[in-house]
Amino acid sequence: MPEIFEYSHTVADDEIDALGHANNVAYIEWLQAAAVGHSAAQGWPGEKYRELGAGWVVRRHTIEYDRPALAGERIVVRTWVATMKKVTSIRRYRIFRCDDETLLATAETKWAFIDYATGQPARIPAEIARSFVIVDR
Repeated sequence: MPEIFEYSHTVADDEIDALGHANNVAYIEWLQAAAVGHSAAQGWPGEKYRELGAGWVVRRHTIEYDRPALAGERIVVRTWVATMKKVTSIRRYRIFRCDDETLLATAETKWAFIDYATGQPARIPAEIARSFVIVDR
């Protein structure tokens, strides 16, 4: 159960925009895939949240782009949980090019825990909060 989770990906041709680098929407998809992968690795795959009737929704994404990602490049998204409060959590990310460990982007997502039936915020259950180590870096 990793404190810092790594999601690996090869930049696909269909993720490239008119400027010849990965579109900003692709970065959001990578963040989402990394977060979902980390949650599953901690014992909380999507089906378990559906059984619970509650789970995470994004409140805010913040991304700072440092270098472009290009078609065919292998990247890794490193992610961890930085805070876990009553109904919200901050998750941080660093995206690197695998070949040379060049930092491509840094990001942060504020997640809110909601009741799926009502769409209203819900307290994060203790068993979920305990499943994630808080990493403050």
